[in-house]
Amino acid sequence: MIISKTPFRISFFGGGTDYPEYFTKYNGAVLGTAIDKFCYVSVIPFYSKLFDYSIRVAYRQVECVKSLEEIKHAAFRECLRWCGITKDIEVNYTAELPAFSGLGTSSSFVVGLLNALYAYQGKSVRPIELAYQAIEIEREILKETVGCQDQTFAAVGGFNVIEFRATDDIVVHRVPLSRERIEEFEAHLLVVFTGILRRASDIAAKQVKRIEINKGLLKRMREMVDEGYDILTGSGDLTKFGLLLDEAWRLKSQLDESVTNDTIKVIYEEGKRAGAIGGKLLGAGGGGFFLFFVPPEKKKTVRERLGLEEIPIKVNAPGTHIIHS
Repeated sequence: MIISKTPFRISFFGGGTDYPEYFTKYNGAVLGTAIDKFCYVSVIPFYSKLFDYSIRVAYRQVECVKSLEEIKHAAFRECLRWCGITKDIEVNYTAELPAFSGLGTSSSFVVGLLNALYAYQGKSVRPIELAYQAIEIEREILKETVGCQDQTFAAVGGFNVIEFRATDDIVVHRVPLSRERIEEFEAHLLVVFTGILRRASDIAAKQVKRIEINKGLLKRMREMVDEGYDILTGSGDLTKFGLLLDEAWRLKSQLDESVTNDTIKVIYEEGKRAGAIGGKLLGAGGGGFFLFFVPPEKKKTVRERLGLEEIPIKVNAPGTHIIHS
């Protein structure tokens, strides 16, 4: 049995500039981190001649099929095809957090699946190459409207500035932070679930169509990547990071009307009134998890005011790796 473990991610600044439709014309980069919440893919061989099916895939549903073409789950089907596997295999997917929640779960699944399938074949593929392949599968084969940050964070892990030059030319710059600075930063993070699930690609498609209209907003959002990096790597108070998140969220809300809604607006304003410095909805928008940046001494008040399910997180998690073989 092969088991891969792949992280989800949180993006702080630059989201929206990681779409090729933007960064092939302008300068794209994001500041974000892989987090300590993961998905797992297990791969097991079996002798199909003894069964009435040749491939079994399990996720929220279970599919037992006789041929690759019968698999309904497109990402499972196309990743198996990509790796040249057509029979005698069982693949299972499990995750610590739900899909469609703004943490890059769909791309983490594709990266983790590729990593597990290659390990099953006895192959070793560089993390950044896994990202490139996942981007090609999602964008060119599955025809999903996705950017390029989720696959990269899932593959390489870490706390990074990721610079996008082309879909096969992505540069990862590690953010040099001491353990003490990371702990100080983590103490300010509060992540809550809005209770709304949505397909990011649907919202992203609307934003991509408006790239030329929004290029001024996106340019400013790209500048925040460098500003956020300077705040983190400096020795000053982290309040400025929260204020920058507040500005970033207000800009992001202007990208398209689908980014936010009345429920999300109330959540943010209540969090701010209770003491949050800033925050943002994670992912493309519309729902999922909301990140607040809160002084540690005010976290209890914010939690009580919001009354939403919280997930504790740690940053700088490792990229996809094989935990059992």
